[in-house]
Amino acid sequence: MRNETVTLLERYYAAFNAAQWEDMLECLSENVVHDLNQSERQTGKSAFRAFLERMNSSYREQLSSVVFLTSEDGSRAAAEYVVEGTYQSTDTGLPEAVGQTYRLPGGAFFEIESGQISRVTNYYNLEDWLAQVKGG
Repeated sequence: MRNETVTLLERYYAAFNAAQWEDMLECLSENVVHDLNQSERQTGKSAFRAFLERMNSSYREQLSSVVFLTSEDGSRAAAEYVVEGTYQSTDTGLPEAVGQTYRLPGGAFFEIESGQISRVTNYYNLEDWLAQVKGG
């Protein structure tokens, strides 16, 4: 099961890097739980789709140096990576976007059920990101 989980997460992040949102959504269960970085919990694939649409309008990101860790049974996993992005359109409640670039470490925790992602919890240092886009 561990190998299947790694393969699933590789597909998920390959779709992310290729901006293939439907392929990314295919990796998720219908009732996926999504814990946004330092924010709210959302439930359901439709909420995740809306999140991706918002992100796609404000950010262009690529993940590199991705490393996966999984439980022996494949039901839990984590990913650590480096986010390299461009802040291209102002996101609600955040500083004005003028094409700032940023680079910061990030990570995610996953629950896997029946070969799909049933929970994803994302983390990156928001203060680091804010300092970079504010020029600090």
